[in-house]
Amino acid sequence: MRRRRPLADVTVIGAGPAGLAAAVAAAESGAGRVLLIDQTFRAGGQIWRHRDEGALPRKARSLLGRARTAGVWFVGSSTVIDALSPNDLVVDFRGRADHLETAAVIVATGARERFLPFPGWTLPGVTGVGGLQALLKGGLDVRGQRVVLAGTGPLLFAVAAAVADAGARLLLVAEQAPRDRIMRFASHALRNAGRLAQALRHRVAFARTPYRVGTWISRAEGGDRVRTVTVSNGRDRRVLECDWLGAAAGMIPVTDVAALLGCAIDSGAVRVDSQQATSVPAVWAAGECTGVAGDAAACVEGEIAGRSAAGDVTGAASLTLQHARDEGRRFGALLAATFAPRDELRALSDPDTVICRCEDVRLGALQPGWTQRQAKLWTRLGMGACQGAVCGPACTALFGWDGNAVRSPLGTPTCAAWMDGLRPHE
Repeated sequence: MRRRRPLADVTVIGAGPAGLAAAVAAAESGAGRVLLIDQTFRAGGQIWRHRDEGALPRKARSLLGRARTAGVWFVGSSTVIDALSPNDLVVDFRGRADHLETAAVIVATGARERFLPFPGWTLPGVTGVGGLQALLKGGLDVRGQRVVLAGTGPLLFAVAAAVADAGARLLLVAEQAPRDRIMRFASHALRNAGRLAQALRHRVAFARTPYRVGTWISRAEGGDRVRTVTVSNGRDRRVLECDWLGAAAGMIPVTDVAALLGCAIDSGAVRVDSQQATSVPAVWAAGECTGVAGDAAACVEGEIAGRSAAGDVTGAASLTLQHARDEGRRFGALLAATFAPRDELRALSDPDTVICRCEDVRLGALQPGWTQRQAKLWTRLGMGACQGAVCGPACTALFGWDGNAVRSPLGTPTCAAWMDGLRPHE
């Protein structure tokens, strides 16, 4: 009996920097049919989300152009919801679920923001730091509105610059990491001329706004939406009136698709070898799902994965690519050590603070001695639309619980988490 040829030779899940680089590398290395799938309707991921391609960085424009030239098939507004095997995916193609047969898979699902709850974090007008950036890219008008940003890591600088450029009154940029860690990070990371230039450009864009380290939001208050936020440095507190608050506690890898495929997950990230191969044959992973290290490192990992999946093992093992990958991993380790959430962030919630927004589960309903499964059975924690994407990492940080077991069908938690600031909590 003749075996039917798979629809795709290589399927790349996620069209951010890593996914784009992987698709391009696979196609240019001789893979016959390369399919690139993403939840959004344009390739680029969250970091390169755009309406005008001409406004993107040169690297993004180059990859998008090369993808078209190489004949990469891009399917937007589509989501992998199940995997019967690594060669048989179930994909929601814009509302219609169907099987996708593929010879190889590259997982490039990126990272999402981590939220550590505090009183008032579910108020309309409170979003993630990156969530606010996504809203701006989608057309949100913040001209003349008062904005406070509180988070951690280099994303703060990029979003602060975007908020200032959009005409908002940016009142404060608060970095939770202590000053000594920030200074050590600067002395190591900013030796890179490109990163230094980018950081300076961003800081100039919001030069009129105070940047405070060792500072975080302890409370947000308001009625129909956020009206005030309380800012703390552990010694003093002050209250700021604002219209928008962007607050998060860093980024974490998105591993649900990889876990569903059976890939090994170590320390919250997909485990890969030097060729970006996972523990499952014919499945590779690249970018921030293997560890948060920035878009440059993601592109390198994507190229290695794409070449490997297409059979170009020699190209994937080139010293130039491997050196760049190792440098990216070292930078990722530096990011993790510098911007790890401080203990004070875990102590902000009071008994009435919502932990699971989907099911309206509050801290007072949870017992620290439980497991995640017990909490799920007795309170419905993690059983809502986002399937624990938001409350799962929060409970890991608060109680040390393992996250929810990944089950099909997978949902689309990113949109729910990022857009929640536009509507009242229900």
